[in-house]
Amino acid sequence: MMAASPLPAITIVGMQQLLMIEDDTRLAQMVGEYLERSGFGVTHAVDARAGMAMLQQPPGGAPVDLLILDLMLPDMDGLEVCRRVRALSGETGRVPVLMLTAKGDPMDRIVGLEVGADDYLPKPFEPRELLARIRAILRRRSEGTAPAVKLLRFGSLEIDRDARTVTVGGHACDLTSYQFDLLIALAERAGRVLTRDQIMEAVRGRELEAFDRSIDVHMGRIRAAIEEDAKNPKRILTVRGVGYVFAKQQD
Repeated sequence: MMAASPLPAITIVGMQQLLMIEDDTRLAQMVGEYLERSGFGVTHAVDARAGMAMLQQPPGGAPVDLLILDLMLPDMDGLEVCRRVRALSGETGRVPVLMLTAKGDPMDRIVGLEVGADDYLPKPFEPRELLARIRAILRRRSEGTAPAVKLLRFGSLEIDRDARTVTVGGHACDLTSYQFDLLIALAERAGRVLTRDQIMEAVRGRELEAFDRSIDVHMGRIRAAIEEDAKNPKRILTVRGVGYVFAKQQD
């Protein structure tokens, strides 16, 4: 596993690159070796400052495909790191973030998702679950949910499946990779009421268990990005006691 050092990094062309910001070097070593055996390139930073530098200038030259971020870091709170990563999206691309933390309280998970994390895994965890979540995030990033039309239009809202961009009235909307896929899942089924379970199945399959509240958090973020008034949405509507529906008629 590559660590923060002055030695030149070696990057294998085509290998997906992971950056882990984790101050527990023993854990990072164990997880890094496991992920490398699974076919990933792994770079490790022991603090936020080193990690942010590696994100912007990867040691091996290849861009980071996914960031594994610890919440408790010695020099900066992981939530603040996530905010800064999202602010850098114009420079580094939309890097997915998987947050790791010893805090397992549901509210901590919600806060992590609200600041832009794509997924959240509390410690202790099984390496196989971490690997499954990483693969799911990367798969969502690289593939559409179905072979459909490239551009979906709903009034002033445009969703470009290939470019993975969303605009309203020509203005770009800031969404995580997971939120983009949630929006696609709803937009493809416009007019159809979907339960939370159906939405999660459409986006990430049955391989991982998710909690219902995470969907609500992401929907709130999507509404804030695409609705004129997120408190009175016209595009993504809540069906009380059931789930959500994407309105066919908009604007």
